[in-house]
Amino acid sequence: MLDLFYRLARPLLFKLDAETAHEFVFRGLPLVPWLVRGRRPAPSLRVRIAGLDWGGPVGLAAGLDKNGVGIPAWAALGFGAIEVGTVTRHAQPGNPRPRLFRLAAEGGLINRMGFNNGGAVALAANLGRLRDAGGWPSVPVGANLGKSKVTPNESAVDDYLHSVSVLRGKADYFVVNVSSPNTPGLRELQEREPLTRLLGAVVPAAQRTPVFLKLAPDLEDDALLTAVDVALDNGCAGIIATNTTISRPGTSGRLEQFGGLSGGPLRPLARAKIAAVLAAVGGRAPVIGVGGVATAADVRDYLTMGCAAVQLYSSFIFGGPGLPSRIHAELASAAP
Repeated sequence: MLDLFYRLARPLLFKLDAETAHEFVFRGLPLVPWLVRGRRPAPSLRVRIAGLDWGGPVGLAAGLDKNGVGIPAWAALGFGAIEVGTVTRHAQPGNPRPRLFRLAAEGGLINRMGFNNGGAVALAANLGRLRDAGGWPSVPVGANLGKSKVTPNESAVDDYLHSVSVLRGKADYFVVNVSSPNTPGLRELQEREPLTRLLGAVVPAAQRTPVFLKLAPDLEDDALLTAVDVALDNGCAGIIATNTTISRPGTSGRLEQFGGLSGGPLRPLARAKIAAVLAAVGGRAPVIGVGGVATAADVRDYLTMGCAAVQLYSSFIFGGPGLPSRIHAELASAAP
């Protein structure tokens, strides 16, 4: 029923500004667990990553639910894991609107949101209330952590440590996001020295909570290799590759000069960078592949390359609420 409603509503939603449509859909999220039944992935699809049991190999990427308000809905829709955020130490409004744009023909998005979120303390409260109410899902929930815009890079470590301190024990895993193009100077933290300082502080502070590092597709391969080595040398549980790109591959029509491109047009670039990351990791840790995942074939491709799991976001906007369960069902039916 939910899929039918989305097919009927999508033309109307796509007439709205992308962020306005996003806000409208979020008002209906509390109804999703009541409308959806039986969308858990088949048990045969379970995968263990960094000590966490994913319900299936298709997870929700960060960016869709910045404040962790829709977790029961994402679980009901069949995601194998859920990542909320990006969250920052300080609540912040993000960049001026409009800041989210659809490339409908290409199945892509351009966003320059700028980490708009209610702050780490508010996210911790949301997660705590869900746990206390017995509503925590059976799949892992991760918190994607970023740097506040007002915080200079030389104080970035303190920013991330504050978020870890208030979210530790609430989230199942952390992701250190130093790869968004929409916070000035953030991507400089992917360089060896600042990344070593950052991860050398965050990983011990996280204690038993696994920490992943999320990397940009715009890094050259030697910089990716350096970042991977720094991450694993400092105890990161794995790598998430990739974030959005500031380039505009495979696009036509209206383009926004600023912001990160995701979805279908990103896939060739993301795939190449994921291959480079997998080679750099060399089997030492799991890699979660992100970028242009829209079909079961895309998932199988990334898994065959060596990824432990994948995440999606943009294709969910175009494919609708049934997408994760459809992909998981196709993967299960094709399994030997």
